[in-house]
Amino acid sequence: MLLPKRVKYRRVQRGRLKGTASRGNTISYGSYGLVATEPAWITSNQIEAARIAMTRYIKRGGQVWIKIFPDKPITEKPAETRMGSGKGSPEYWVAVVKPGRVMFEMDGVSEEVAKEAMRLASHKLPIKCKFMKKDDVAEEE
Repeated sequence: MLLPKRVKYRRVQRGRLKGTASRGNTISYGSYGLVATEPAWITSNQIEAARIAMTRYIKRGGQVWIKIFPDKPITEKPAETRMGSGKGSPEYWVAVVKPGRVMFEMDGVSEEVAKEAMRLASHKLPIKCKFMKKDDVAEEE
């Protein structure tokens, strides 16, 4: 599971999910990418589940890059706790993903294998995603 080694502030405000990804929106390492089409918080467990689904399908052939990192702590107060008495303690970590963000990249496998592996990974994530090739991104810009 991904989480930061240490952070400056343990409790962070929720923020807003508006706009599109201005960074991390190009395929930089591999030949194929999985791009988010909706905004969402992706938990570290979901990232790990998607990674396992991809690597199992490609059977250790090729290489997978994870382009998102869960660096936002999400706090929860214990069940049956009265209102007040401060903010809860951090329970899990999320990555803030905006539309257009390349979440995973893959190389060293054929396009059909990459497409199916990314499809399996996208089922583990709470958002709609699309499969993209490196040359597709260059044409859009």
